[in-house]
Amino acid sequence: MSAGSLALKGITRRFGDHVAVNDISFEVSSGELLALIGASGSGKTTTLRIAAGYETPDSGSVMFDGRDITSLPPQKRGFGMVFQHYALFPHMTVEQNVGFGLEARGVAKQMRLDKARAALAAVGLDKAGPRSIQSLSGGEQQRVALARALVIEPKALLMDEPLSNLDPILRQTTRDELRLMLHRVGVPALFVTHDQEDAFAVADRIALIRKGILLQIGPPEDLYDRPASLEVARFIGRATILPAEDLGDRVGVTIAGQRREFRASKPSGHSAKLVSPLVVLRPDALEISRDGDEAAWRGEVINRRFTGGSAVYRVKVVDGTVLEVESGEMGLREGDSTGVRVAREPLPMVGGE
Repeated sequence: MSAGSLALKGITRRFGDHVAVNDISFEVSSGELLALIGASGSGKTTTLRIAAGYETPDSGSVMFDGRDITSLPPQKRGFGMVFQHYALFPHMTVEQNVGFGLEARGVAKQMRLDKARAALAAVGLDKAGPRSIQSLSGGEQQRVALARALVIEPKALLMDEPLSNLDPILRQTTRDELRLMLHRVGVPALFVTHDQEDAFAVADRIALIRKGILLQIGPPEDLYDRPASLEVARFIGRATILPAEDLGDRVGVTIAGQRREFRASKPSGHSAKLVSPLVVLRPDALEISRDGDEAAWRGEVINRRFTGGSAVYRVKVVDGTVLEVESGEMGLREGDSTGVRVAREPLPMVGGE
């Protein structure tokens, strides 16, 4: 285990007959950000609370830097915590909020003030110290919460949906700032979110949890392009998932009676033939094709969604299959005839259930 790493080993937590977390293990290295994602009730927040010390596992252990800290209370773990609703004190100034954790640790007033101002400067709020919390925007409050977590010089940083209260424009900017800041701090960071865009934008690795079980952990591109299972393929991003032929390093796809072969990627470490193979057609792996393209499947646009720099079309081909296509082609409308072809290989394959 690397120095300064946070690890959960075989963690299980039950609430009555309900198994909230089922034998989960992973490690977060120093300077790494791991995002826990999953649907509501998947067990991701319970996992975070166990790492923080607010929940005690029924079995398994929490390790930091090779030492078992499972029985240590939260205040003795030295971790910084950013809550979903920030938990800021409205009757305190910004710098008083940031210095609160230092006061609880017995740090002298002037040193608290100096450290709080330095932490605020680190998150871009160096002039906000005397202001009231109510005068801040949602994004500024998020940064105050982060400064409060960082000012204690935490051994690890734990965050529970810290971006969920931000509007879309501010959210995008804050995601970029958060990633840069976390890498600069250099401690292991665990980040819970239900938003895949947040996870993909910020995290070095992603752990997908469903019903308390860890389905896959790895870089964002692995979960997207090499899903470990049909469950992962369905949850991550958008896709049309169809029966296919497993041809080893290639996949055979038949749509509207027209068979095509493409390079394929299987789940990591899987070389044997898949049972009931399926191909995962991502919208960005397809493209709109002009008339006369023999490699294209012909169909009709049944829905169009403008996304800014591109459009997403749902195209229904003659056998009823609906393909979702992300394209820079803006001129199509519902009812238009068009073609769809594969633009990016390899195509992910998974086994059916």
